[in-house]
Amino acid sequence: MAESTRSEIRLHVNGETHRLDVDNRRTLLDALREDTGHTGPKKGCDRGQCGACTVLLDGRRVVSCLTLAVAVDGSDITTVEGLAHEGELRPLQQSFVQLDGLQCGYCTPGQLCSAVGMLAEHAAGWPSAVTADVSPDAPARELDAEEVRERLSGNLCRCGAYPSIVRAVLETAAREEVAG
Repeated sequence: MAESTRSEIRLHVNGETHRLDVDNRRTLLDALREDTGHTGPKKGCDRGQCGACTVLLDGRRVVSCLTLAVAVDGSDITTVEGLAHEGELRPLQQSFVQLDGLQCGYCTPGQLCSAVGMLAEHAAGWPSAVTADVSPDAPARELDAEEVRERLSGNLCRCGAYPSIVRAVLETAAREEVAG
């Protein structure tokens, strides 16, 4: 008797639970877009190289085109549609709009989710490839343009809005430091 190639899973997407019967090979991206109607994550390269499909999985950023839906059964997933709170854009989203951090908008959902995850990683003291001293007692590296570019390097923008994206992230981080 052949084993089943399907599984029943639960995905908690933007605060709503979805029960799905999926093929075990179905990607999280396809499950989000086709089964739950969350079309914010985009299918760009379908190889994990462009970042257009980036979502937050239990608060950490992942490329959903390389993540199997069955592997994240029961997880909390945040797409770009879930970033705003009660219809109000979060400060990062407002900065993207005000500073023209989006042009055609195709990469914007992935850029935003990645930036939210990246800011949380930096706040938690996680080093990046440009962090000179990664020893546990080293002072936290200041969030500067080089740090932001490195941490967002997995997200491509075909329009070249990178300077505006970096500025939006830095201005948001600066406002959050003042408010925090």
